[in-house]
Amino acid sequence: MTDRPNDHALEKFRRMVRIRLFEDKAEAIHAAGEIPGALHTYAGQEASGVGACIVLRKDDYMVGTHRSHGHPIAKGAVLRPLMAELLGKVTGICKGKGGSMHLSDFSVGSLGETSIVGSGVPVAAGAALGSKLLGNDRVTLCFFGDGATSEGAFHEGMNLAAVWKLPVIFMCENNGYAVSTPASVGVPVKDMTDRAKAYAMPAETVDGQDVDAVEEAMTRAVERARTGGGPTFIETKTYRYADHAVNMGRILLERGAEVDEWRLRDPINLYRARLVQAGVEASVLEAIETEIAAEVADALQFARDSAYPEQAEAFDDVFVERLPIPDFISA
Repeated sequence: MTDRPNDHALEKFRRMVRIRLFEDKAEAIHAAGEIPGALHTYAGQEASGVGACIVLRKDDYMVGTHRSHGHPIAKGAVLRPLMAELLGKVTGICKGKGGSMHLSDFSVGSLGETSIVGSGVPVAAGAALGSKLLGNDRVTLCFFGDGATSEGAFHEGMNLAAVWKLPVIFMCENNGYAVSTPASVGVPVKDMTDRAKAYAMPAETVDGQDVDAVEEAMTRAVERARTGGGPTFIETKTYRYADHAVNMGRILLERGAEVDEWRLRDPINLYRARLVQAGVEASVLEAIETEIAAEVADALQFARDSAYPEQAEAFDDVFVERLPIPDFISA
C-alpha cells in the first residue's frame, strides 16, 4: 500500500466491514428464528475473501463454499437481494430458493456457493476451460477450505487444471478446522500448498489476516492466469470466529482461548490500524462503518417487507415447464 491511501485501499476496508456487519446481523436474526436452516458465517476471514476478490474484474468468475455470504460481498454483491435470499423471499438473488448455502449471483460472476465440500473445484475448472476455449481472458477464482483438499473432486479438478493450463486460481482458506476436526489431525501436511506440488502448480501460503498480503499473492496469480500461464494454488492462513455453523453448540467453547488469540489479529482491526498509520482520519473510517450499518439495516428491512414465493412457483427454475402442485400438497 502506498504512503497515502487511495479509494482502492478504502474499498478494501469497506468490503471487509460490509461482510462483518452483514454476518453479525444474519447471525442475530438466525438466532431469532428469521432465517430457516443452517447458517455458516465468514467473520474472521474477511481479509482472505476481499484480498482475493478486489483483484478480479466484475466479469471474472468465482465459485464459493457453504460459508457463502462473504464471497459474493467481497466481489461487490448488492446486499438487499442477498439478505432477502437468506430469509427465503421472492426478491432474493435466487428467488428465495437457494437460502444461505446455495447462492448464485451472476451479476458479480458468482457461479454458485454450495454445501458440498470440494464440489466447486471441478466447477471452477470447467468455467476456466470455457474461458480458454472461447479465447477470452476471464479468470476463475475458486474458494474452498482445508477439509476440501482431501476430497476426490479437489484432486480431479486440480489435475485437469494443471494438465490443460487453465486460467483458474485455487484459494484454500485454511481456518484450521474441517467442521470440528483440526487440520493437524485430518491432513498429513503442515501447509496445504504441499498438495499442489503433485500437480506442478505454482503455490504460496500467505497470512490470511492481512488483506494486502492476500491481494499481492492474488495479483501474481491473476496475471499468470490471464497471460496463459495456467493455474495457481494459494493458501490463506485464517480463522473463523463462530462454530462451523452458528448456534451449533459446544465446539466454540472447546476452542476457548484460541478464539481470543485470533481476535488479537482481527483482519479489520489490523487494516484499520494500517490505514490510520498511513494518514487516514479515524472519522473517515467511522463514517464508512456508519454508512454500511445503515446499508445492512436497509437490506434487512427490504427482506422483511418482501413476499415469500407462491406455492405454484416451487418447480420454477427447476424444470423447463412449470409442473402442477399435487392436490394433496395444495390442500
